[in-house]
Amino acid sequence: MTTACALPATSLAADEKDYSTPALEIIGFDLLLNQFNRRALPGNDYDTSWSSVRRNLRSSWTVENDPFKINQLGHPYQGSMYHGFARSAGLSYWESSLYTFAGSAFWEIAGETTQPSRNDQVASGIGGSFLGESLYRMASLLLERGEGTKLWREVGAAAISPSLGFNRLAFNRFDAIFASRHPAYYSRFAIALSGTTQNEQGATIDIKRGELLADFSIDYGLPGKPGYSYRRPFDYFAFQATVSSANAFENVMTRGLLLGDDYEVGRNYRGVWGLYGSYDYIAPQLFRVSSTALSLGTTGQWWLSNAIALQSTALAGLGYAAVGTVRGAGEQDYHYGAAPQALVALRLIFGERASLDITAREYFVSRVAASARGGHENIARADVAFTMRIYKQHALAVKYLWNRRDATYPDLGDRTQTRATLGIYYALLGHDRFGAVEWR
Repeated sequence: MTTACALPATSLAADEKDYSTPALEIIGFDLLLNQFNRRALPGNDYDTSWSSVRRNLRSSWTVENDPFKINQLGHPYQGSMYHGFARSAGLSYWESSLYTFAGSAFWEIAGETTQPSRNDQVASGIGGSFLGESLYRMASLLLERGEGTKLWREVGAAAISPSLGFNRLAFNRFDAIFASRHPAYYSRFAIALSGTTQNEQGATIDIKRGELLADFSIDYGLPGKPGYSYRRPFDYFAFQATVSSANAFENVMTRGLLLGDDYEVGRNYRGVWGLYGSYDYIAPQLFRVSSTALSLGTTGQWWLSNAIALQSTALAGLGYAAVGTVRGAGEQDYHYGAAPQALVALRLIFGERASLDITAREYFVSRVAASARGGHENIARADVAFTMRIYKQHALAVKYLWNRRDATYPDLGDRTQTRATLGIYYALLGHDRFGAVEWR
C-alpha cells in the first residue's frame, strides 16, 4: 500500500491544537443548516429568532418525536460533523466529544424554535461522537495507508468524514494525518440480493420481499498485534453500514473501546476489555430501533490450531433507545426508553479460505425514562454468514438475517413482528483477508 506523503511545514505538529477554529465551524455549520432547513422544509420549526433563543434557554428539556430517520440517523450524523471538525483540528477524542455535546446543545437552543429535546442531545451529542470517531478513524486510515493516488485518497477521506475533508482543504495547518499506530484490521465490501424467508408483519401494512443490498464493515485494532496498545478511545472499534433498495439504510452500527486495556491468557489468547460506547441504527422494514449506549465487555482472539482462529466480542450495558413500527396502522410511530442491551459476536476463521460469522444482539426498551405512553419492547437480531474466498480478495457469502420485535402497551396489548431473510453476497475482502492476527 502507498504511504502518506511528508507533511508540509505549515501543518500543525502532533501536539498542537486549535480550539477556536472548530468552535467557529460548528456555529457556522449550525447556522447554515438552519438557513437551509428554513427554506427547504415546510413549517416554521426553523424560523428562529432572538426571542426563540431566549425562550429555549428558559425552557425545560423535553422528548419530541420528529420523524425517526431525522432523530435517530440525521442527528447522530450531524453530531459526527461536529466531532470531525474538532478531531481534524488536533483535539483529542474527549475534547472533541465536549465540542460535539456543546454543538448539539447549541442547535437545540438556537437551531430550532421547538423546545430543546433530551433525546436529540443523546443522539447527536453522544451518539454523534461515537459515530464521528469511527468515521474520522476510517478516513484517516485511508489517508495514511490507502491505495491509489493522493487525490483519490483525499476525495475518499472527505466522503467518509466531510468535516475532516473540509479542514484539510481549507487550512494547510490541518494537513497532519492522524497516527493510527498501524492497527490490525479486517475490512470488506459486499453487494447482495436478499429475499424474505419469514414474515410476520404485525401492524406494518407494506414491505418489499426482495431487496438489493450494499454493505461495508471494518474491525479496527483487532487484539494481538505486537506493539499495538489501547491507550486512546476507539483504538479498537467495529463499524458496519448497509444500504438497501427497500428502505435506504438497513443499518448503521458502531461500537468502540472507550476505556480499557489489553490482556492475554496462555499462549493462544489475546484480548481487550473495558468500557465500550456504541451507536446502533437498525431498520429491517417492519420496525426500527436505535440506541446510544455504554457497555462493559471484551473482544479477543483465540488460536484453536495452527490454521483456525476464533474472534469474539461480548458486551452488556445500558442505552437510551427509540423503537417502533414502520408504516403501522393504529400504532404510534415510535417511543423512547432506557434500554438494557447485550451483544455476542463470533468469527471462526479457517486460514485464508473461509470464515463463519455469528452475531446476536438484544435490546429491551423499557418504560423507564420513556415518553408518556409507557409500555416496553424487546428487540432481537441475529445473523449467520459463511464466506468463502474464491480468488485473491474476491469471495462469495451466504447470510441469514433474523429480526424480531415483541411490544406490550397498555392501550394496544401485545404486538409481534418477525422478519428473516437469506442473501447471496459477492464480497471484496481487504488486503487483510479474514483478519486473523498472527502473534505466535
